Amino acid sequence: METAAVLLKGPKDLDLDTLPLTAPGPADLVVSVTHSGISTGTEKLFWSGEMPPFPGMGYPLVPGYEAAGEVVEAGPLTGFKPGDRVFVPGANCYDGAFGLFGGAAATVVTDSERVTRIDAGLGAEGALLALAATARHAMAGMNKAVPDLIVGHGVLGRLLARLTIAAGAPAPMVWEIDPARRDGAQGYQVMDPADDPRRDYTSIYDASGQGALLNDLVGRIAKGGEIVLAGFYSAPLSFAFPPAFMKEARFRVAAEWTREDLAATRALVECGALSLSGLITHTKPAATARAAYEQAFTDASCLKMILDWEH
Repeated sequence: METAAVLLKGPKDLDLDTLPLTAPGPADLVVSVTHSGISTGTEKLFWSGEMPPFPGMGYPLVPGYEAAGEVVEAGPLTGFKPGDRVFVPGANCYDGAFGLFGGAAATVVTDSERVTRIDAGLGAEGALLALAATARHAMAGMNKAVPDLIVGHGVLGRLLARLTIAAGAPAPMVWEIDPARRDGAQGYQVMDPADDPRRDYTSIYDASGQGALLNDLVGRIAKGGEIVLAGFYSAPLSFAFPPAFMKEARFRVAAEWTREDLAATRALVECGALSLSGLITHTKPAATARAAYEQAFTDASCLKMILDWEH
């Protein structure tokens, strides 16, 4: 089998190409992808060449870990059937290309254990499930506090705010320096940090990926407050010790989502507690992948770019 796939051959060298697929086994699914998302965090770093050494990294690379599609072939050990609508967090199924992510393709072959059934009514929003699970992973679990301040009103910041409200917690404050990104709030306030006088936040979640903000954030927490690093940071992080010492500041790194996060997030979406609406701002045909990726990474008005593989 072969598939059309986005192929990143090197920094800013990206286009649609044709790649051979590995043969599916008895525990594998063949999925026809309808929509795949473009990550402006980790994928942008691969595209720009700024990603630090990462296990499984190399060029040429098929990007994409946010894909939704339909099962067209199901092995006897999978428990799935053709026609099932699924979310696929990438696939390593290409001959001649790294599949560290691997979801940006018309067809993927993947272990069924990696796949999650989703409601067909989600459409393109089904591709957002991984990002929602990432937000949930940052917040859920023992000894984790929900945010009272979120830095950045991109898709991750919006999902963190929506999940906070869905948990029944007080609405968080959200900071955003770009006026064009301050709209779209659902039950919480968004403001420029320069207009916020508060200095006693107990739990600040940084969804901006801007490590240079750490000293400013330390100055905004209450004594014993926590800063959660929920973005992805390509450069080493540092902060001035004396202010952090005086505040007895705590730092926590939020890692990748788990299958439990994915299942819990899917349940929240399906019961209506968590909405994924209004997060996709741009959709482009997969045939225009080169331009779509560049716009996703350079246009501040683009919250989430989706590639349409159906049309």
